[in-house]
Amino acid sequence: MQDKSNSAGLFEIYALSEKAITLNFGNVIDEALLKHVTDFKHTLSQHPFPGLIAVVPTYASLSIFYEPVTVYKSTLPGINSYDKVSAYLQSLAGKNHTSLTQQSSIINIPACYGNNWGPDLDYVAGINNLSTEEVIKQHSAAEYKVYMIGFIPGFAYLGGMPETIAAPRKPSPRRYVPAGSIGIAGNQTGIYPLDSPGGWQVIAQTPLKMFDAGRANPSLLKAGDIVKFQPVSFSEFRDIVENPGYLNAY
Repeated sequence: MQDKSNSAGLFEIYALSEKAITLNFGNVIDEALLKHVTDFKHTLSQHPFPGLIAVVPTYASLSIFYEPVTVYKSTLPGINSYDKVSAYLQSLAGKNHTSLTQQSSIINIPACYGNNWGPDLDYVAGINNLSTEEVIKQHSAAEYKVYMIGFIPGFAYLGGMPETIAAPRKPSPRRYVPAGSIGIAGNQTGIYPLDSPGGWQVIAQTPLKMFDAGRANPSLLKAGDIVKFQPVSFSEFRDIVENPGYLNAY
């Protein structure tokens, strides 16, 4: 199987396995590129092919999983499953892709910064020659786009953080980062949805449950959402934890 470029120049196609194809839209973290990914994913969901199983977006690509026998038996043109799916996806590139910008949800995430909830806040402030108050101000003033969900279930990679508060990953990951921790890695910020190891610089924690397998939609965030962080005090943090109804304010 050879890599292919579609005639519209929108993406390149790579064989991921005998059951999956990846569409590569570019190699940078860019909101315009993310829009291409999101819009094409929406188009494919509106026009699925026989045997389609799942579509997984990343910053600049879509991985498309399918049942090869179903695809092969379909009337799609092509000599094998890969060619059939590849040709079909290239045909979609010529369609008008519906923009999802107006459908993005704005989600406010309460965040308790510093101390035990943000043990790396002082470090982030120090390497950027800022006060901790200025880091909090800049981090909470920005609007973030959810670029992708990955690493662990529900982990949202957020773009749009000011470069003035960027920080490198830790040289050695922590063995334990509690669920709800808000971290910085490079010019990205993200929220740990579950207790896990992690190497991001943790500056805050949210009391919200970012991932719950028992919910109809387990992940609180999805690709394309807009996120804003709302600084809260420890007492407010505790109130949210102890009173689930308090979450309605967010």
